[in-house]
Order: sequence, then C-alpha cells, then structure tokens
Amino acid sequence: MATQNAFRLSDDVTIPAPGLGTWRIDAADTARVVREALEIGYRHIDTAQAYGNEAGVGEGVRASGLPRDSVFITTKLAAESKSHDDARARIDASLAALQMDHIDLMLIHSPQPWSAFRQQERYFEGNLEAWRALEEAVEAGKIRAIGVSNFEAVDLDNLFAHGRIRPQVNQILAHIGNIPDDLIAESRRRGMLVEAYSPVAHGAVLKNERMQAMAGKYGVGVAQLCIRFCLQLGLLPLPKSTSAEHLRENFAVDFEISDADMALLQRSGGDTDYGEAQAFPVFGIRREPASGSDRNRGDGSGEGDGK
Repeated sequence: MATQNAFRLSDDVTIPAPGLGTWRIDAADTARVVREALEIGYRHIDTAQAYGNEAGVGEGVRASGLPRDSVFITTKLAAESKSHDDARARIDASLAALQMDHIDLMLIHSPQPWSAFRQQERYFEGNLEAWRALEEAVEAGKIRAIGVSNFEAVDLDNLFAHGRIRPQVNQILAHIGNIPDDLIAESRRRGMLVEAYSPVAHGAVLKNERMQAMAGKYGVGVAQLCIRFCLQLGLLPLPKSTSAEHLRENFAVDFEISDADMALLQRSGGDTDYGEAQAFPVFGIRREPASGSDRNRGDGSGEGDGK
C-alpha cells in the first residue's frame, strides 16, 4: 500500500504529501473526489478561493468521517485581494465556505492580480496589506501557517523585509522539464517549503515516450514517476484527478528513482506544450478559463483564473 510522506514547517505544523490538487474540479464533484481521496489515504487537500470549490472540500472532509485535525487543508487568498480589509473578509469567507474553525495553510495566490500577472507592477504595498490580514488570522487562531504562491525572489524580499511572520511555503509550477532551480534555492535559503503544482505538467508528459520507458523500468505510470521525482527533489507535489483509479495511482509513489535516472530527469528540458492550459496566465496568454473535468489529470493546484 502507498505511504504518505510529510514535510515539517514548525514544531506543530506538518504537511502530508502528496497532496490532492483541486483546480478545475467542478464544485458539484468536489465533495465526492475529496471523500474518495481521503478513503485512499490522502491527508492533504489543496483548494483556493478562485477555484470556487471550497464548500465541496469541506463537505468531502465531513463525509469522510475523519477527525478534522487528521486532514491538512490548504486554501489561497484570491490574487486580486490587495487590501487589508478585503483580505480579512475573504479569510472569514473561506472559513465559512469550508465550514471549519481553522485553516491549516493559507497562501497569497499570486503577487499580482491575474489580469496583471508577471507584468511590471509588483503590488508590494497590496501584498503587505494582505499579508498583515493573514498574520492577524494566525494570531487569532484562524490559520495555522501562511505562505505564498507564484512569488518570485523580489516578491519574497518584500514580505521578509516588512512582514512580522515569515512566509513558510512557496507553491510554484514545477515538474520534469521545468524545474526553476534558482527560485527553489532562494525559497529554501529563506527556510521555506516549496510545493510543486502541475507536477505532471498538466498531463503534457503522459504521452512522452522517454518518460514512458523510464516509468516502465519501475513498473509505474508516467504520472507516478513525475510525482516521485518531485518528492525526491524535496518538493511537495499536488497532483489532481477526479478519477478514483488515478487518485490511487498518484498516491502509490513509495518506490525509489535511482540517482542516475534522477540526474537524467533533471536534465530534461525544452518547451512544454500544456495544451488548453497554455491559455492560463502562468502558462501563457491570458483569458478566462472554462470549467474542466479530468482531462488534465496531472494538474496540481492552479486556479479558476490562473494556473
């Protein structure tokens, strides 16, 4: 049976891995998927305000019958929230949607609103305002740990220089063929855990013949190879699926990739065709996304208007 790894943020906050990403899982399907994942053995569920399925995550956890404290819940503050009052209201809205008295980890979803993603404006003041609301929520017992997503080094500089609580997590796009080594190293230098969303490149590597051949050596599928690769790099992967079969496969990663094969995988490069996901801000052209099902089983986290 697959085993659950874990990463420690502090003496009292440990994050199970892999986690279940819930980007583009329809709100109507989310409770079922979460319940099935928890039955399989997942203990970490990743959602976001932008996904529109926080309520389903909470429903799925309750339907599982598991104690609340046995399931780690991550959600994300909307990328557009760049004021203290707005962020504070949205934090309370997430708690209400989840129907939980606390959130284990909450992240600022992006340093910029999605309409301005990776443009020149860094929104330093707005991010500090949102961060102050998150800090207050930690102090009030509403959130156990706080961090960021899609933040680059200059965005981290801002929070570390002016915030009272240091960010503990940076959730970024990372997979075979796209490992941002410099950003990972910079995040780790600051004592942050790095989480990998889209660890299967949004499904883009599943038909790669070289990946299929290597996965075959270990008697696993390509998705399992990709998830294990992230774990062995010390990243916390967040694969997504709505299929019970794929949920089981993505969780069954208790094998070991050899040092030689890890080196080969780390040297893999080139542009990745993310298919329809190429239209989302972190992949390319900006546009409003459509809801989706399991056609991109490899995605990890993402957002309804982002990753």
